[in-house]
Amino acid sequence: MALESPPTALPISVAAPPLSRARGRDIGLLFATRSLRLFGYGMLSVVLALYLGEVGISDAKIGLMFSLIVVGDTLVTLPITTHADRRGRRRMLILGALLMVFAGVVFAATRNYWVLLAAAIIGVISHTGSEIGPFLSIEQAALSEAVSDAQRTHVFAWYTLAGSGFTALGALFGGAAVGLVQHFGYSKLAGFQVVILAYAALGLVLAGLFALVSPAVEISKEHPKPSGPVFLGLHKSKKVVFKLSALFSLDAFAGGFVVQALMALWFQKRWNLDITSLGLMFFCANILAGFSAFVAVPMAKKYGLIETMVYTHIPSNILLILVPLMPTWQWAVAMLLLRFSISQMDVPTRQAYTMAVVDPDERSAAAGITGVARSAGSSISPTVAGLLLAAAVPTGAIFYLSGGLKIVYDLLLYRSFKKSGAKD
Repeated sequence: MALESPPTALPISVAAPPLSRARGRDIGLLFATRSLRLFGYGMLSVVLALYLGEVGISDAKIGLMFSLIVVGDTLVTLPITTHADRRGRRRMLILGALLMVFAGVVFAATRNYWVLLAAAIIGVISHTGSEIGPFLSIEQAALSEAVSDAQRTHVFAWYTLAGSGFTALGALFGGAAVGLVQHFGYSKLAGFQVVILAYAALGLVLAGLFALVSPAVEISKEHPKPSGPVFLGLHKSKKVVFKLSALFSLDAFAGGFVVQALMALWFQKRWNLDITSLGLMFFCANILAGFSAFVAVPMAKKYGLIETMVYTHIPSNILLILVPLMPTWQWAVAMLLLRFSISQMDVPTRQAYTMAVVDPDERSAAAGITGVARSAGSSISPTVAGLLLAAAVPTGAIFYLSGGLKIVYDLLLYRSFKKSGAKD
């Protein structure tokens, strides 16, 4: 399926059709929810593993919890996203925001591992600094209602930048907030709890913003009903969605070894970096990652969506493998930042490709199923990473495993879809 070239303007067109004002407002609201949510995810990712360690939970149990967070995300996200197109996208987004509030309140209120584990599985809490829960899938479908096919990759590049930028600010805020609380004479644990309560408060704000989104983001009542059987919200696109899901699952499994919380733990153990330095490092990393998404737009126009994903992802993963091989922490941080400077170029192209190959009334389901596949793929690797990090002398195994498996994913993706011809 060939996609039209994107405009060079900002996502919201000046020459607008009659509904453009409502659609423009919806786009603004969805960008705001994305930004605030990723701010919360970013600040939490820096402190979460350290908070759990502070309350006496072992590295191995932290890794297990992070794996089960992903399992819980699968159980929560799949039913919400596969019903969102028909039951109401706004309604499902509000439900996800309330689950975020629930998880944050429980994590701040108790130190009991089993209660925390239950809240992590049932609620929405991010240990990675990246998307979790039903939000991304439904927002992608909602944005696709508001923009043309020609604008989609360009808008998703802005959407990626918004997320990365605010993840970076959140990481910076998380580290600084803990330091500020300690400066006023409180314990490090109190600082961690302040950040977690702030995360819960952001969930309430998100619920309010989602309630303001207009009905224009929903599937039109005039849209024809599926002619064939529907399975998990899909009808025509089952084969391609499940094939993409299998590949995305492998990529996510590899990525689960180097989620931000675990990388923060590795850098602290290996180089003894403090929480403020870690926050600054991930701030810079996420800023670079966000801007890298824009380079993908002209590349996708010239080479195609699949080619852009693969051509940029392989060098990124080679740089990831090099991080633990560096002789000093400064060189290790530099290599990680260089990796992040090209790491997100596959994200808007991947999102645009998924939205392009399915019907409008399958978009939430397709994004949800591929998202759940990614969650399922990343559910095991944090447990393995936790065991590796529990070693007396931290090795670079988590970086080697992640980078190597991601390169395998890139080669399989190119082999499977290189003939699709899909361009931005």
